[in-house]
Amino acid sequence: MNDIQFTLNGKEAAYSGSAADRLLEVLRNVYHCMSVKCGCKEGECGACSVLIDGILYNSCCVAMGAVEGSSIVTMEGFRETEHFAVLDRAFGEVSAVQCGFCTPGMLLAAEALLSGNPHPDEEEIREGLSGNLCRCTGYNAIVNAVKKAAEEGNGLW
Repeated sequence: MNDIQFTLNGKEAAYSGSAADRLLEVLRNVYHCMSVKCGCKEGECGACSVLIDGILYNSCCVAMGAVEGSSIVTMEGFRETEHFAVLDRAFGEVSAVQCGFCTPGMLLAAEALLSGNPHPDEEEIREGLSGNLCRCTGYNAIVNAVKKAAEEGNGLW
């Protein structure tokens, strides 16, 4: 059996387990990416969100065999970027974080949205975040944070 080769947060990685193993479990248990949370294992909550080749995915629904040759970004890698700094500042300024469980997924969803649409309106923001559940904030503060980041990103996206 050949190792599954991929890039994780900018570093080459290889996984020698089953191609059917869930990316979620591999990221947490093998690579210790604790920002990738297990919320539902059904692709409904967004707590396990990651970027694969720049596209937002629920890692609980991705088999390891599907990531061969891909670039995966978790919050551990994303937090080292300028994009994260802008989003982090905006989330803090509008108090968009409460318990923090959904925050990594929300931030990666915001990154995926803003990378494809740097000037979204409120409806587009809500649609872009719709795959991520939050039980604390009521979403308005998160939407406002993404709006603020888009406005203050100064063409970053």
